Amino acid sequence: MDWLQGIIELDKEIFLFLNGFHNDYWDTIMLMVTRKETWIPFYAILLYYFIKNYRLKAIPILVFLSLTILLSDQVSVFLKFSIQRFRPVYEPSLEGLVHNVLRKGSPYGFVSSHAANGFGIFVFTSRVFKNRSYSWMLFIWAALFSYSRIYSGVHYPLDIIGGAILGWGFGEFCYRLLMLVENRFISHISPKIQTTKLSNIQYDVVLLVVVVLSLTTLIVSGILHHYNYL
Repeated sequence: MDWLQGIIELDKEIFLFLNGFHNDYWDTIMLMVTRKETWIPFYAILLYYFIKNYRLKAIPILVFLSLTILLSDQVSVFLKFSIQRFRPVYEPSLEGLVHNVLRKGSPYGFVSSHAANGFGIFVFTSRVFKNRSYSWMLFIWAALFSYSRIYSGVHYPLDIIGGAILGWGFGEFCYRLLMLVENRFISHISPKIQTTKLSNIQYDVVLLVVVVLSLTTLIVSGILHHYNYL
């Protein structure tokens, strides 16, 4: 199928173009951005507002958020080993051309689990919080989190797009399941998830946490780069 091969070759060209923008300083930054541990304070503030705003209903929210991540992660892994498209760092035709700043991981990369998880979190939490500013901020976060995988040389753009679509779908699916559970079994418990929102003041706090994490990443990366620790 010539059209499919053409898409794959175009995907490689776009990958090489995007992966080609690198230097030692940004290597360190992207190494931190791509690590899930970097964002633990961000996850913690989301947990805090789930509990604060939704009280007992924070339990089903967290259950279905966990289900979103579980489905996104495991289905993406299943697809990797079913489709078996090599990651850029394992692709023989790209040998010597890929800038890689991470361990190579498993041989297969379609679809990206990072993108699936990131966009799953984005969609599910955006539906729960119903705050437009939060949604835009988290979309940018999910996109940057996913792009770090291209920069690091372990995923093609189509891996990211496929993962994003997968995570988006599971985020929407699990939110609808949450609404079904609320309407059928816990509608008598306040507050109602469907109408409760993240306030603008609460969004400002979440934004502050993300900004502080981002600045910390830049500063720490600068220090590590200056002293050649990485």
